[in-house]
Amino acid sequence: MTDTTFDYIIVGAGTAGCLLANRLSANASKRVLLIEAGRKDDYHWIHIPVGYLYCIGNPRTDWLYQTEPGAGLNGRSLRYPRGKVLGGCSSINGMIYMRGQSRDYDGWAQQVGDAAWNWDNCLPYFRFHEDHHLGSNGLHGAKGSAASLPGSTPVYRQLLEHHQAGGEWRVEKQRLRWDVLDAFAQAATQAGIAATTDFNRGSNEGVGYFEVNQKSGWRWNTAKAFLRPMCYARPNFELWSSAQVAKLVLEEATDGSERPLRCTGVQVWDGSELVTATARSEVLLCAGAVGSPQILQLSGLGPQDLLQQHGIPVRAHLPGVGANLQDHLQIRAVFKVSGTTTLNTQANSWWGKAKIGLEYAFRRSGPMSMAPSQLGAFTRSDPSQPWPNLEYHVQPLSLDAFGQPLHPFNAFTASVCNLNPTSRGTVRIQSPDFRQAPAIAPNYLSTEEDRKIAADSLRLTRTIVAQPALKPFQPEEYKPGVQFQSDEELARLAGDIATTIFHPVGTTQMGRTEGPDADPMAVVDSRLRVRGVAGLRVVDAGVMPRITSGNTNSPTLMIAEKAAQWIAADTW
Repeated sequence: MTDTTFDYIIVGAGTAGCLLANRLSANASKRVLLIEAGRKDDYHWIHIPVGYLYCIGNPRTDWLYQTEPGAGLNGRSLRYPRGKVLGGCSSINGMIYMRGQSRDYDGWAQQVGDAAWNWDNCLPYFRFHEDHHLGSNGLHGAKGSAASLPGSTPVYRQLLEHHQAGGEWRVEKQRLRWDVLDAFAQAATQAGIAATTDFNRGSNEGVGYFEVNQKSGWRWNTAKAFLRPMCYARPNFELWSSAQVAKLVLEEATDGSERPLRCTGVQVWDGSELVTATARSEVLLCAGAVGSPQILQLSGLGPQDLLQQHGIPVRAHLPGVGANLQDHLQIRAVFKVSGTTTLNTQANSWWGKAKIGLEYAFRRSGPMSMAPSQLGAFTRSDPSQPWPNLEYHVQPLSLDAFGQPLHPFNAFTASVCNLNPTSRGTVRIQSPDFRQAPAIAPNYLSTEEDRKIAADSLRLTRTIVAQPALKPFQPEEYKPGVQFQSDEELARLAGDIATTIFHPVGTTQMGRTEGPDADPMAVVDSRLRVRGVAGLRVVDAGVMPRITSGNTNSPTLMIAEKAAQWIAADTW
């Protein structure tokens, strides 16, 4: 850490941070620093797909957050995994490639007043870094056929072309199938959910196997995709790992800018002392929907009552920092089955485990290549819904809770989540000490609408399981139990058995920051610049004003791809 002055400082080497580092360091005249609180991704369980079981809840790779006890969960607190390792959540997540629905992005564009965020203008940014196993077409991209990004400057285009950027994010079919999952898919079609082979066409309605971010049976995280080998070979790129940002360095603006403050760098704890790194152009917060609001609040940017409570000088009153937390809560219904094998019994003996290990060692297939969920379905909780508002993650296994042993009987789990929850939560610091985790309060099931959809979704699960395709397996509802039937009973039971699927967004939401329609809760503008602070952007899932209708990793990459182009246009 001899020369600590850079053009760009990127805080967080996760999903967004790795892509930003790749794109911005393509300009050899710009020094780029990437800071990661966790270690490098050299832990073998990161790369074996089933290794998420050993990464979540492991201090080597996970921040080990817990939510505050919630009334909607009947007083329960949930484990809240967030990646603390190179690659961030892409190193520990479920590897599902999912964009959401076109209406998500059209809604963003309308809410923030910027057509750049509508579906048609986001699709090229998804396609640019995608390497789809079927090759390039109107909806998907592939390595070697990446199209130019619309609106990019000639310099930016030329540099990316020179470095053969594009097509880094591998998307493949899963390398296994299960009889019971095939039967569930057939049962879903019998219940009126059409089959689909592509959840990423703008409407994800249908049932089918998820596509995953894997390469030849290995997890494909953003560190592999965007840092190795390209960034490591660039003399203008520097990575600090095991280094946690304590706060931002903020100064009064002296350049006549409309923003009264300027972010000039960060204070970083390297394990023994605080080191200040200086940014000539911009600091880019990519610490996620939990980490970014925490850093902003520790720096004096946030709700003034919270900052004053902890003795932090208020640099700017931004009430939206840490507000608007949204997440997908899944309700895990478990059904015992007969006449087939599931992972429960396949993995309950040393011989079974040995067979699983050998299949992966020689073929890179089988249960060790599994994403946490294999089969997916998007549908409506009732026919009156204008669009698919439920997502199913179906697994050929069951357990009492994540991290617990598999049940000793054959079973499958049909987890269902409300894609568009109306419940809103918060992320708020608990002290001025950057080493103390913030209080995370998602407030799940805190609205009548969310409780009603929870009850309806459990009834729909029962309808699917009752179809003829599953009858040969004699499914028996083990959890929550057929004795629970009323809306009130099912909503209460949802609170007992539901768990997060780790999709926190919205805590640094973008919105209109100027004019008569300005949103007082907007933290960043439509170009992700922090309100009232020059030289500072947030580039992660926290900027989503509303949660996408599906898994959130790939939308975060798209956001970073857009941000890189805007940053280059502003500062190159």
